[in-house]
Amino acid sequence: MKQLVTKAGPRETTAANGWNRWIAARLRDVADLLEQQGANPFRTGAYRRAAGTLDTMQRNAGDILASEGVEGLIELPHIGKSIASAIVEMIQTGRWLQLERLRGSIDPVKLFRTIPGIGPKLAADIESRLHIETLEDLEVAAYDGRLNEVPGIGVRRVTAIRQALVSLLQRRRVGMTSQANSVPDVADLLDVDREYREKSEAGHLPLIQPRRFASDEGASLPIFHTQRGDWHFTALYSNTPRAHELGRTRDWVVIYFHADSEPEAQCTVVTEHFGPLRGLRVVRGREEESGQFHAHPPVQANHTPNG
Repeated sequence: MKQLVTKAGPRETTAANGWNRWIAARLRDVADLLEQQGANPFRTGAYRRAAGTLDTMQRNAGDILASEGVEGLIELPHIGKSIASAIVEMIQTGRWLQLERLRGSIDPVKLFRTIPGIGPKLAADIESRLHIETLEDLEVAAYDGRLNEVPGIGVRRVTAIRQALVSLLQRRRVGMTSQANSVPDVADLLDVDREYREKSEAGHLPLIQPRRFASDEGASLPIFHTQRGDWHFTALYSNTPRAHELGRTRDWVVIYFHADSEPEAQCTVVTEHFGPLRGLRVVRGREEESGQFHAHPPVQANHTPNG
């Protein structure tokens, strides 16, 4: 397996079009990493075309966002909803989780600490107990009851976290609600999980070196990019403290997905250890659909080779 080399983009953001250059550099970094990791050339090309748009723009992307919202970004050439959402994330937070993930440097604890009322210990507890790493995932947990189950979080704190997340996330969602409930089929998710684990076991996948739980032997985490229909997928074994604690680092598979018209989301596929699905692979939160899949598996998955 080949260890992947990454590079840092330029850091200047003070010039008139500083945001444009800064964002374009990161879009190219992602394109380079995806290319190294064997992703679909059309996907890498989309990021490079978007970077080219930013390079030639006369207006600052941050000014467009402030005056016209995310719709103004979407109207730019080669900037679809998914890339517009990424641009908003970079402008609002100064970081891009997708790039950090591809580099192996993502730190959900640091991200959650940006929310008022969440300190270092609470941020670590949220990640380890809920297995989440994005602000969008945190918001879902704040509304579906899971966040209340984390020790130290009461009703008032949940309410405060909800309000903070609304302020942080609302702008990047404008114009992205038409397919808000659209998610990949469980059959596709389980097929991505199967292919990832098979290729990882065979040693056919590139490796990245995660910052957390780093191995002295160098790059150690297989990464896989593929496509099913309009959905782009990235799969990695879970590298959370909880996965290490339970010895599930080669069982839990985290799958990130997005379509060109959708911001990125994620799910986790695990081996069920209890109940009627014991011993079977299931998508967390979609156990009933996973059971139906195993009871009546499709003849052929919707698989795009070299995705």
